[in-house]
This record gives sequence, C-alpha cells and structure tokens, in this order.
Amino acid sequence: MEKEDGFLVLEFQKGNKKALATLVKKWHVIFFKKAYWLVKDADIAKDIAQDNWQTIIAKLETLEKPSSFKSWALRIVYNKSLDVLRQQSKDRLKESKMDNHQIAVVDDDMGVDELKVALLMAVKQLPEKQQIVVRLFYTEDYRFKDMSDLLDISIRTTKSRLFHARENLKLLVKNNINSNKFLFLLK
Repeated sequence: MEKEDGFLVLEFQKGNKKALATLVKKWHVIFFKKAYWLVKDADIAKDIAQDNWQTIIAKLETLEKPSSFKSWALRIVYNKSLDVLRQQSKDRLKESKMDNHQIAVVDDDMGVDELKVALLMAVKQLPEKQQIVVRLFYTEDYRFKDMSDLLDISIRTTKSRLFHARENLKLLVKNNINSNKFLFLLK
C-alpha cells in the first residue's frame, strides 16, 4: 500500500495528473472519517478533508519520501482538525463568560448516566493533547503503537500523556466534584 502510494506520488511529481486523481479516490473518504472522528461534525470534516487536499496538492511536489504519503497526509488532517477544535474552544470561551475550570457539582446519589456526563465534563477540562489520547484509548480502543503513529509521537510520550490525563482527571474529580463514586471510573 505504501509502495503504491509512493509510486503515485512519484508519478504526480513527474507530471502525471491522473496519479493525483487516484490518490484522491483512495484517500478522500479516509481523510473525512479521520477528521469526523476528531471534530464530530460532518460538515466541518468535509471542509477539513477538502482543505487537506489543497495543502497536499500545494506541497506534494516537495515531498521527499513518497512512501511516507500516508502518515504525512494523515498528520495534515490531524493538525487541521486540531486547529478547528482549538478555534471552537476559543469561540465557546468567548460566548460563555464562565470560568475555565467550572464543573457542575454532582450529588453523591447520582446515577450512572450523570456520572458519565460529569466524567465527560471533566475530560473536556483536560489539555487538548490529553483529551485526544483519552478519546483514542478509551472510546476508539487504539493501542499505544497506533496512537503514537497517528499522533507522530513516541510510544513513551503516548503513555505519558495518558498517565497525566488520568492523574489530571483524578484531581479534577477530587477537587471539583463531591462524589466518591466517581473515582472508581478512573482506576
């Protein structure tokens, strides 16, 4: 697969425009799905995938290692998705004049659904990089190797981010939510 992509990139670099069409046909849906998984909005994911192709086309001539197309292109999708998430986060902060670290106080006798909501609220308080590893690990069942490849970081860094995310969640829960039921979810 990487050899095929590498061949197509080389063909494009030689002037074969059909090679680009083949790459688009092969990768566009994958780019959309990756962006959608990150931003959770189909319209925004379509825009990201399209914008991704504009960047790829502009920079494909200078790609020095054609066999690395997959990881290079997915990294662009990831970065563009993060840019969108950052902007959305900034927009939400501007709209709401609430403090950054406000979390709803949860009663001790809450149900499982309320615990899930409270945990999701706590996850949203994490730094962006920690949120992403939590999502990849817990909701998408990614292995550390897959996460490190996708995020273009070492496995050690991936493990460290997940460890710190868990520790931060424990602190958020302990400091902001008056419920001991919540702590079992973080172990």
